[in-house]
Amino acid sequence: MSTQTNPATTPNQDDAARKELDASLLAKPPSPLAEFWHYFRQNRGALAGLIVVGIVVFLAVFAQVIAPYDPIAQDRSAIQMPPAWQDGGNMQYLLGTDAVGRDMVSRLMYGAQLSVFIGLFVVVMSVLIGVTLGLVSGYFRGWVEIGIMRVMDIMLSIPSLVLALAIVTILGPSLINAMLAISIVQLPHYVRLTRASVISELNKEYVTASQIAGAGALRQMFINILPNCAAPLIVQGTLGISNAILDAAALGFLGLGAQAPTPEWGSMLANAREFVGSAWWIVTLPGLCILITVLAFNLMGDGLRDALDPKMKR
Repeated sequence: MSTQTNPATTPNQDDAARKELDASLLAKPPSPLAEFWHYFRQNRGALAGLIVVGIVVFLAVFAQVIAPYDPIAQDRSAIQMPPAWQDGGNMQYLLGTDAVGRDMVSRLMYGAQLSVFIGLFVVVMSVLIGVTLGLVSGYFRGWVEIGIMRVMDIMLSIPSLVLALAIVTILGPSLINAMLAISIVQLPHYVRLTRASVISELNKEYVTASQIAGAGALRQMFINILPNCAAPLIVQGTLGISNAILDAAALGFLGLGAQAPTPEWGSMLANAREFVGSAWWIVTLPGLCILITVLAFNLMGDGLRDALDPKMKR
């Protein structure tokens, strides 16, 4: 009676399997940047937002180079000219002109430059002050924490736009004062987020070990703890740019932000209200720019949250 046996593996197959196992064991783990990009690109909305943000930033940086006209130059022979694809339009002014003959393409490009500058300025100011206050309140606790957080609670109890309006009214209507007001309005969000992150980090072993080694308060706060709180702050900063653009447009629409003839999207909307029925492009185009830019930053912020938060990773 014959018995059936499994075919024996050849030495070549054994060597190949061993090499494959060795290669898998020796393979380096992905770098943090590669891991971040792997999770970020899975969110198609975030990728679309990143592309739109890249286009807006490109237009903002190179507005002086690629804009066809001076944004405040007037052409009295082309007042309220419609876009090129409509009757009466001209390829010389691709998106038409406004009520005093200024090129809409140029004004929108320079508006992008102002919006990006406003967003970055507001976020940098809010992050610098808010992170410092959050670190101090979270690390020292006690009466320092109580004093800082009660002030932040009072600021959060007032609607953000109302608080910004009050600050701009006191300082005077201008673009710089509007940016300062928006920075103050966004400050509590960074203070509370930083404080919560610091408190969660204080109980971890690396902080205790650093204290035993003799690290001072400044080193603990800014060298040891702050880098481990960076992920939520990056997400909040990205979303803060979109909020800053929206608040600046609101203040400009109310006449308390950028003043004429500065090509800012909110003030462009305010100056075009009377032409809603007669020249739709003067109102619609700045509004679309605000909508698309704010939406793109929000989508990108959601993608950053998913990629940087371990709980959101699949």
